[in-house]
Amino acid sequence: MKKSFFKTIAKINKIVLPSFTKRRLDISKAKKWQLAIIGWRAYVTIKALD
Repeated sequence: MKKSFFKTIAKINKIVLPSFTKRRLDISKAKKWQLAIIGWRAYVTIKALD
């Protein structure tokens, strides 16, 4: 159940949250809220793959 939950969240994130790689965002120049979104997306992706 946990894995399917994170897969669903990952799909929602893909639709709702912006993709900073497509915008070629430099991580060293990212703002705090952008880093938080990147971290959240990474966390959800890792949990969905486990």
